[in-house]
Amino acid sequence: MKQKMINATVQKALEQFKAIDEKITHYSSIIGLVDWDQKVMAPKKGRSVFAKATGTLRTEVFKLSVSQEMGNLLETLSSPENFEILDGVTKAKVREYKEYYQKSKSIPANLFQEYSILTAQANDAWEEARENNDFAHYLPALEKIVDFKRKFAEIYGYEDHPYDALLDEFEPGLTVKRLDPLFAKLRESSVKLLERIQQYGKPTQVEVFDQSFEIEKQKEFNRFILPIIGFDMEAGRLDETVHPFAQTVNIGDVRLTTRYLEKNVRSALFGTIHEAGHGIYEQHVNPEYEESVLQRGASFGIHESQSRFLENMVGRSMEFWKFFFPKLQEYFPKQLENVSIEEFYRAVNTVEPSFIRVEADELTYNLHIMLRYEIEKALIGGEIEAKDLPVIWNQKMQDYLGITPSNDTVGVLQDVHWSFGGIGYFPSYSLGNLYAAQILRTIQKDLPDFSHHIESGRFDLIQEWLKENIHQYGKLYTPNELIVRVTGEELNADYLAEYLEKKYARVYEL
Repeated sequence: MKQKMINATVQKALEQFKAIDEKITHYSSIIGLVDWDQKVMAPKKGRSVFAKATGTLRTEVFKLSVSQEMGNLLETLSSPENFEILDGVTKAKVREYKEYYQKSKSIPANLFQEYSILTAQANDAWEEARENNDFAHYLPALEKIVDFKRKFAEIYGYEDHPYDALLDEFEPGLTVKRLDPLFAKLRESSVKLLERIQQYGKPTQVEVFDQSFEIEKQKEFNRFILPIIGFDMEAGRLDETVHPFAQTVNIGDVRLTTRYLEKNVRSALFGTIHEAGHGIYEQHVNPEYEESVLQRGASFGIHESQSRFLENMVGRSMEFWKFFFPKLQEYFPKQLENVSIEEFYRAVNTVEPSFIRVEADELTYNLHIMLRYEIEKALIGGEIEAKDLPVIWNQKMQDYLGITPSNDTVGVLQDVHWSFGGIGYFPSYSLGNLYAAQILRTIQKDLPDFSHHIESGRFDLIQEWLKENIHQYGKLYTPNELIVRVTGEELNADYLAEYLEKKYARVYEL
């Protein structure tokens, strides 16, 4: 009799839990659509009210997530005797909501709403500041965001460093104590390789890109390659924006954006391939997880592994350009008529310290991330303040990359992340590189013809492997569980160092 009563209680709780999960997911899908519209389509004069409306909707999602009803349901479903009888999918859903609930339940709803409106409005302040090289215009919003994130870190709780509380939002379980040695090891190997390239490397013909590449032709080429590399254009679209991003409305509606520069064809090209990596991941999630908390990627780091893998390990490979370079020459015959495939391959893999993270080469990119990581840690730890960032940024650029930005637009104002409250996000990019190198090692074992598949345009075979091993699971597994499941071991920095060494010894004939 007791067992039947427990089952009836659990069944009722599951029905209520599913209803709230669907409601939150539906609201989140609409918020995703609004976010995309605000950045891509909305006229500037309407954005302020738009931001308030978005803040109101985000607050409703927050209230549902930390409601007394949600708390009661989580308590029922996560009790040991009930949790053990749940299936794996439901356990994962309970895990995701419980982690958020426990961290966020102490945040007052009015405080969350104020923060949500602020971050929605801060995007416009950032865009204007970036466009006009006016950090002071952005500073008031940034200072408020930093204050909020410090408060949230204290509310969430942490063991060692307040930044741990924010890292956990993007990469569950990650801490400063775990990240510092990973980054230290990567920085050491990257700096050594960079020095060897600068001293002994055979120069590349990067000047091939110092030409005008008609933007309309760039757009046509990007739309040509997207379906070939695996992005379903019937379940997505490509648009233009200030800062490239991918936005999921639902599994059947994944929106990519990119930025076109006439004098820099690489920007939109590799930006589009990068965002396609995110988009394909979302399109491949098991449809059974749609309308639930599991319909997104395992973590930001795992997500970035998919975009960095496609952008760099596939998109900057010799095999990729053996397949696509003849077509690119058709689009830009004048610019590329006297360029060989070897010259082009070496040019797209040119290593050169530069100011803009999203346009950085594969090797120095991680140094851009480490710079931001150090700044964010110090900001949240109260060691520095937002007003000091332009000076600190420029000094760290000099320390890390040996160059100093000439203005804040190409310096501290270049990234959108802080404007939407994404403090703790940046490490995900280098984590993505680390994950991607480890995944590459595994996929090359499982698909011995991996390179040949790229050269012959059989990206479907590669995407099927990624879907089978990573994409389909959405948030079913934690990032650590997933990387162990895929590769047989926890995150290991050695694979990225080995990959970079092998690749750039070839590119620079070291």
